Amino acid sequence: MSDNIDPSSTPTPTPAPQPAKPAVSASNWEREVLEKLVFATLKEQKAARRWGIFFKAVTLLVIVFALSAYFDFSWTGSDSETLGRHTALIEVEGAIESEGSGSAAVVIPALNKAFSDTGSVAVVLHINSPGGSPVQAGMIVDEMVRLRKGYPGKPLYVVVDEICASGCYYIAAGADRIYVNKASIIGSIGVLMDGFGFTGAMEKLGVERRLLTAGENKGFMDPFSPLTEKHKQHAQVMLNEIHEQFIQVVRNGRGKRLKETPEMFSGLFWTGAKSIDMGLADAYGTVDTVARDVIKAEDIVDYTQHEGLPERVLKKFGAAMGAGAMKSAVDTVRPSLH
Repeated sequence: MSDNIDPSSTPTPTPAPQPAKPAVSASNWEREVLEKLVFATLKEQKAARRWGIFFKAVTLLVIVFALSAYFDFSWTGSDSETLGRHTALIEVEGAIESEGSGSAAVVIPALNKAFSDTGSVAVVLHINSPGGSPVQAGMIVDEMVRLRKGYPGKPLYVVVDEICASGCYYIAAGADRIYVNKASIIGSIGVLMDGFGFTGAMEKLGVERRLLTAGENKGFMDPFSPLTEKHKQHAQVMLNEIHEQFIQVVRNGRGKRLKETPEMFSGLFWTGAKSIDMGLADAYGTVDTVARDVIKAEDIVDYTQHEGLPERVLKKFGAAMGAGAMKSAVDTVRPSLH
């Protein structure tokens, strides 16, 4: 018997049967889709909550800031809070007009608070302005004079930055002393009323002006009507009267220090160095040097009443556009100290 075995005759082993994969039912497929949708929805809700928290926090910060700005919270605290011995500072920047830091409604309350504080030993007006309304300047000067009489032991100084001209100098003249930089611009003691006339251009364009008034002078200084000699003389009388008021304020404030010349009240202006020679200013100085060397109180507390957030927002978004248009029309016939 042979031991050789024919491989072809060997039976092939049968592979073990594999378990059949269960068919995916329709319910399992729907469950997977629903799970994915649920997880996606939860993820979106978490992101929405995070953004919601962020926007709520920002809104809360804006509200807090707006309230603090509106009520003008400051480190000066309440009237009963003691600030210690210090120099009171009030900033006046820009035109002297019914709005802004140069308005009487802003400067006068700051002056009253600065003078009434028991810790302030002197008040410094830090001014940088080309001038503006004689009415606003006059109101501020009157209050300065009143406070100086009411607090005789508390001096009031003016420190000029770049420029103190016209209506700004009207205010400065009411102080005890005026400090300048040698290159500051000082003076312009005069009054003006400016505007434009379009009558010639209207004739060339064939435009007819139709102005109806009740009162023969109601169209006074109308830019679209010819300027009559009567109206011109009337305007000049008003300007001269306001100019004399300005001159008297300067004379009363500066007293014997003033070295009057024919050109002093002509509307010209001079450097700070020349203004000292003329008696329009007293000496060189800054807020810091005056507080340190003159007042002897280096600690400076700012009493300036800054514009609140609501006013800034309204102006930024043009809420005052209508008032601004009216103001520009009225300003053409309003005397100003510039």
